[in-house]
Amino acid sequence: MTTAHRTGAVPAVDRPAPPTSTYRLQLHAGFTADDAAALVPYLARLGVGHVFCSPVLQAAPGSMHGYDVVDHRRVSEDIGGEEALHRLAAAAHEHDMGMIVDVVPNHMAIPTPIWHNHALWSVLRDGPASPFADWFDLDPAGQGILVPVLGRPIGSVLADGELSVGTAMIPQGDGTAREEQVLRYFDHVLPLAAGTEHLGLADLLERQWYRLAYWKVADDELNYRRFFDVDTLAAIRVELPEVFEATHATLLRLQGEGVIDGYRIDHPDGLADPRGYLRDLEAASGAAWTVVEKILEGEETLPGDMPCDGTTGYDALWRVGGLFHDPRGALGLTQLWQRMTGDQRSFDQVAEESTRLVVSTSLWAEIERLTSLIHRICQEDIRLRDTTRRNLQKVVVALLGSMDRYRAYIVPGEPAPGSERAVIEHAAARARLALGEDEDVVATLELVVALVCGDEVGSAGRTASADRAEVVVRFAQTCGPVHAKAHEDTAFYRYPRFLPVTEVGADPDRIGVEPDDLHDHALMMVRTRPDSMTTLSTHDTKRSEDVRARLAVLTEAPLDWAVTVQALEQATAGSRGDRVDGAIALLLWQVLAACWDLPGADAPRITEERLTGYLEKAMREAKTRTSWTEPDTAYEQEVQDLARAALASPEVDAVLSDWTRRTLPAQRAAILGQKLVQLTMPGVPDVYQGNETVDLSLVDPDNRRPVDHAAHAARLERMIEGAGAGGVGDEKLWLTHRALGLRRERPELFAGRHAAYRPLPTTTSHAVAFGRAVDEGPLEAVTVATRLAHGLAQRGGWGDARLSLPEGRWRDLLTGRDVEGGLVPLRELLEELPVALLVREAEGAGR
Repeated sequence: MTTAHRTGAVPAVDRPAPPTSTYRLQLHAGFTADDAAALVPYLARLGVGHVFCSPVLQAAPGSMHGYDVVDHRRVSEDIGGEEALHRLAAAAHEHDMGMIVDVVPNHMAIPTPIWHNHALWSVLRDGPASPFADWFDLDPAGQGILVPVLGRPIGSVLADGELSVGTAMIPQGDGTAREEQVLRYFDHVLPLAAGTEHLGLADLLERQWYRLAYWKVADDELNYRRFFDVDTLAAIRVELPEVFEATHATLLRLQGEGVIDGYRIDHPDGLADPRGYLRDLEAASGAAWTVVEKILEGEETLPGDMPCDGTTGYDALWRVGGLFHDPRGALGLTQLWQRMTGDQRSFDQVAEESTRLVVSTSLWAEIERLTSLIHRICQEDIRLRDTTRRNLQKVVVALLGSMDRYRAYIVPGEPAPGSERAVIEHAAARARLALGEDEDVVATLELVVALVCGDEVGSAGRTASADRAEVVVRFAQTCGPVHAKAHEDTAFYRYPRFLPVTEVGADPDRIGVEPDDLHDHALMMVRTRPDSMTTLSTHDTKRSEDVRARLAVLTEAPLDWAVTVQALEQATAGSRGDRVDGAIALLLWQVLAACWDLPGADAPRITEERLTGYLEKAMREAKTRTSWTEPDTAYEQEVQDLARAALASPEVDAVLSDWTRRTLPAQRAAILGQKLVQLTMPGVPDVYQGNETVDLSLVDPDNRRPVDHAAHAARLERMIEGAGAGGVGDEKLWLTHRALGLRRERPELFAGRHAAYRPLPTTTSHAVAFGRAVDEGPLEAVTVATRLAHGLAQRGGWGDARLSLPEGRWRDLLTGRDVEGGLVPLRELLEELPVALLVREAEGAGR
């Protein structure tokens, strides 16, 4: 079926303007669509263009995020159902706002009990006869779908009588319920194949379309594709027209009804053909505004033939944050790291070690499936038959581990684009260095590279086989999990030298971004994808934008920071157990420095519950001394005891309070500066819930805590009525309000390719400035931000530094001050705030 004939497609109409901005809300049972509707007047007052919702389709019971979808046919009852979503859209429309929703095309949840996922229940019960048999990405060579939920090996479970057969009322696809024969294991309920309920348990299990197994079996023998290494998120084959239609029909219908205006696509790199999926969505949605959660590594860009508006903004995140990092501080931070840990390795070496770990443990099933597939191809082709499985597996592991990004975009049956082929070939060159010069291994590497690129290799005329096409797809789908789990979810936690660059999309080796580099990126955005999203905080970031901003000053004062760390170590020496290592201690001190009391911000000091929860995740993700599957409780207890002692210590309080006092101006400048740059640069800025003011959150679930929106609304209203800002929290809220308001009032300055971006010169490296205009017209808005403020203060302040501002009269939207164009002294322009947002006043306008 072609996209032109898809059912439920939105009729083609003139494409609406992109959002002027978005505000991300996490919907769940504790914060429903009706709660969001009640918030809309505040968001409109703030200046938001579109409400941006987490996934809205029915998720697993108790879901706090919505990415574990179980039913695509209905809006989540937990958030109020479809009626509540209509009410949210109506409230948004009343305030000239729209709504963007998050879409999860890659996977569905395996909930407990499984019957919540009607499609999966049907497949487990009826096997190939199920109408959903083709939905899930299963290994056809598997002996039934693996269901790894047992707490012990199945022999022990059977011996101890922990399984039982009975009946249960099971909801059906039409909304009714019927009694079915089921297999029970504690909270787990599984279907039974017809006619097997009277068999003995051992025989009964052998006759099912699934294989019930010990949970530890999954890493070795899992036979369905999943989201990364999460066994409870099973991948679906959205590349099939019937699956696309069934999983998108509700959202497309809601779009046609005017409820939904655009989409954020979760994890497109997991799909068999991301470009093909986006083409399908473009056709079905009438080219609605769509951004993809694509993490671009370094200078990587989205392929030009990807039909979407851009990414969700991690490429902007690291660049904007890096403006406030001094690269000269990297050496001092490295010396402190090496002194505390004794680890002389580079991050690349840490990442290589992490990759070896994840491919040999949590992702081994994926390695096995890919290796078996390629080995089968070789066995069926006499010209390739002497390629051994051992060499194939060695090469597959090396090539996956050598990829410098999430995937290359190669489609079976199409010639590999030169740029995408280069990605594979560069990875192969790196892999060859690791593999050595054994001629058989080198030949195997060349074979695997050819298969991954879809080239003809072996006997002539076999490039179009289903297995060879699957290699192209399967390799690309495996790259992402290997890269993410090895880097973001392991190596980043093992290398906490400087936490702000161990962030999604960032590079721990890259500290500092020059203004010209940001300008180049912004200009490229205008030329290529001007309506891409920008962000500083998301539900997936390791820490909030303000946590990272508070730590930026470490790069300006590495020696002062080292002295502070020494003082913290001395203050807690009596509470530190022998097993607490330097890496986790350095991470702890940075977290405390970033989450300690911040004068002028209504962001209380981190609590014991939040800190210990975060440390447990950090330790287990690092997988050096403990892990989720094999926790070392004694080690964890010593680290948690140190954290509790630090929170309770008056000496630690004095050290961190003194550090904050001495670096507060720089922290304030980074908090405000990065926000203003993000809100006024090219792209559609997203504000993650609560981050319109200072928010000191860590990785999920910490960043999904309830937000006191009422307090923010009240503070904003007071400032609009004329009250002054009460500190950096209010200053950030006011800045966000004024910048978002400007974007709504003057969208032509910010949206599309006609919205020009021009860097403005200053006479100092401590300021970054740029202007916005329409095409070649005069600049109408100018952003100025202080960077590296600690070093600036040490040099005695602005002195004679100036900004070259176009002639005319300007007004600072943040302070209300009038400014005349020309060579403007920065000490005057930035006297009240470390940032300025200037708009040109019409000639003849009164002061």
